[in-house]
Amino acid sequence: MGRTKEFDPDRALDDAMSLFWRRGFEATSMADLVGGLGVARASLYATFGDKHSLYLKALDRYVERRDPAIVERLSAPGSPLAAVRAFVQGYGAEIAADEEHRGCLVVNSAVERLPGDAETARRVRSSWQTLEVALTSALSRARAEGELAAGADPRALARFLVVVLQGLRVVGKADPGGPLVRDGLAQALAALGG
Repeated sequence: MGRTKEFDPDRALDDAMSLFWRRGFEATSMADLVGGLGVARASLYATFGDKHSLYLKALDRYVERRDPAIVERLSAPGSPLAAVRAFVQGYGAEIAADEEHRGCLVVNSAVERLPGDAETARRVRSSWQTLEVALTSALSRARAEGELAAGADPRALARFLVVVLQGLRVVGKADPGGPLVRDGLAQALAALGG
């Protein structure tokens, strides 16, 4: 008869995600994980592998929770341009409300782990591609419905927004309510017109 695990792996993964999100990969030691998760080191290694493997699983968990909601918001019925504008404004609201200055785990991973970590790079690119595709789709619908000029390039505009939004996440970690964030958001919204 197999021995049962002494902890809930889902909860431990959520707790690890939160710890990596707050502190980053390098600043989080295995001792921090053992203490923060209340799980024996041997159990962590047996369940998740080494620290890097746990980090990748935590990053996957974060993406699995956020990316589908982004796609859903941008593909909701109604005005596609209004959905994109609300999405951009929502980024600003999240940045302003981030009292811990955690930012976005995907963006944090890109800043801390790239270019040297190929597995993290693959996950970051995949998440950003999901955002780009969702924005491109919404902006294409907006153009088709006359909300964007006929000559607008939805993919180029979507890529612009991905770059601006991810940059705002970085800037927002240092000064979430500052002029860089406010003016960056204003310019992103102005680029959308409407």
